[in-house]
Amino acid sequence: MDFWIKVAQLILSLSILVILHELGHFIPARLFKIKVEKFYLFFDAGFSLFKFKKGDTEYGIGWLPLGGYVKIAGMIDESMDNEHLSKEPEDWEFRSKPAWQRLIVMSGGVIVNFILAIVLYAMLLFVWGQDYIANNDLPNGMTVHEEFEQYGFRDGDKILKVDGEELLSVIDINKYLLLRGARILEVEHENGEKETVTLPEDIDYIMFQKGIQRPFLPRYRSAIDELVEGFPADQAGLIKGDEIVAIDNQPIEFWSDIHKTLVDKRSQEVTIQYKRNDEIASLSLTTDSLGRLGVRPTDLLGQIEVHNKSYSFAESIPAGISQAYWTLKEYIAQFKFIFTKKGSTGVGGIASVGKLFPAEWHWDAFWSITAFLSVMLAFVNLLPIPMLDGGHIVFLTYEMIAGRPPSEKFLMNAQMVGLVIVLGLFVYTNGLDILRGLGLIAE
Repeated sequence: MDFWIKVAQLILSLSILVILHELGHFIPARLFKIKVEKFYLFFDAGFSLFKFKKGDTEYGIGWLPLGGYVKIAGMIDESMDNEHLSKEPEDWEFRSKPAWQRLIVMSGGVIVNFILAIVLYAMLLFVWGQDYIANNDLPNGMTVHEEFEQYGFRDGDKILKVDGEELLSVIDINKYLLLRGARILEVEHENGEKETVTLPEDIDYIMFQKGIQRPFLPRYRSAIDELVEGFPADQAGLIKGDEIVAIDNQPIEFWSDIHKTLVDKRSQEVTIQYKRNDEIASLSLTTDSLGRLGVRPTDLLGQIEVHNKSYSFAESIPAGISQAYWTLKEYIAQFKFIFTKKGSTGVGGIASVGKLFPAEWHWDAFWSITAFLSVMLAFVNLLPIPMLDGGHIVFLTYEMIAGRPPSEKFLMNAQMVGLVIVLGLFVYTNGLDILRGLGLIAE
């Protein structure tokens, strides 16, 4: 059932995004009196599931849910239809219109996607507000990744300011470091001492290459919420609710202490002291080859108070614009990592997109993911690849600057190159999903 809920959310989200994106092309085309031959949700390769004709346009639903399209008369596109090129341009053809009108038609889909993202983010903030965790809600401060200790951070630190500004939610610090270019952090150590730490300019690349997505995590106590079946802790007799208080007589207070104590005790016998029903007991077990016990901590959100900031309708609009802007900027920041050594770990196809949706249907999550996908779709379509909107925009911009369009032969060849690139990316991204599903590469 969980699988089908994810599939239903994916199809509904894609349907909304595709229809509105294609309307962004369709509406200005019709306003400029350009004939639109087809308007399709999903691709109708070979046949369609449903179709009807109204006026000059055939409307339909294809069987391949990987996008959609509008076929605009007199346009050199991925259909490779060039029969019209042997005839004189008709008044209702795309190629007979001024370059500025054609530019608006080709930009329409991307513009609609950005507007949709703004509307959705504003709606989310107005209806559901914004959850956040303040410093006062973290009495034990943050757990710091060992890689960041060299810069002066320590477990128990509280993040006071980032680049001179306070964060609404302190757990956003990781996003600011990896995606927003934050480099100067003002922290308060557990002893009350305050310090300003300046991180290296390439800290985002260091984090990515070393797989450090969250160098700062809320620090919480070492109570066990879940045991992994068949792992050492489960076999030794620990149970949910036990609180680990020492390992080999080394005191354990927080969950991070467990990891740091066991990191050098791989496949070794250790003595675990734990509290159960206010009584202290001990047992011996052997860690696995990675130094793990097979235990998971008590749900973090159950220990920490989460606040909610509400927005009036007037406040939600600029806040929605800001969130759409930062979502785009953060996506571009992630996009650059694709070209690094570990870039494929963040790349995926339709299955990866489907996994973004939760197993239970929550409208706030659905609209939030749809807003993100709308930004992603807009950015990808702006890439200067022939066949995508960005490729058409580049050629039209050239025409407006040079005063003449590229030759029809060049445009046909460019569409062929673009088709090869897009199909190659499709095979690559979805191939990675298949390999992950088979367990041949890491998630």
